[in-house]
Amino acid sequence: MATRSGAVLASGTANAAKFVVAALAFTAAYAGLSAYGIASSAQAPAPAAVSLSAEETPVTTALTARALAAGTVTVSALPAGPGCLKPYVARTLLINPDPGRTVSYSWKLARWSPSAKTWRTYFVDYSGFAGARGTAEWEATVSGNPGWYRVELAVEGAKTVKSDRFQVSC
Repeated sequence: MATRSGAVLASGTANAAKFVVAALAFTAAYAGLSAYGIASSAQAPAPAAVSLSAEETPVTTALTARALAAGTVTVSALPAGPGCLKPYVARTLLINPDPGRTVSYSWKLARWSPSAKTWRTYFVDYSGFAGARGTAEWEATVSGNPGWYRVELAVEGAKTVKSDRFQVSC
């Protein structure tokens, strides 16, 4: 009888160990799928061209050397990406009249429509900051759509500031 009880106890322990391993595997799979679901439900970031920092340094240095002024938007081209990807960076200086309050602002890339004879929204992005002043920078990429563009900055409680127009060709 003692050997039969030992065999039952040993097989029960083995089954319990298999159950624990199966439960851990299920939990790990569930956690992985949950993380995948959370990651895939997040808003996709705006497409951006990837470039080496060594390529971007001269453009950034040139922008930093130029004094930014409140009420103006400066647009500069970044090194072109593969194919017809044309990345641009827009920068300005924002001054907050009430540093204790957050300022919201939006960037808009507008494209000239020759048929409608008006500027049409091509791409929009929203942001904000808190503090007395801040440098705002925004990167936008035009892909395979040549024409005339401009960047518009709309700051909450202020008039919209527009950059000079620039031509994108492919």
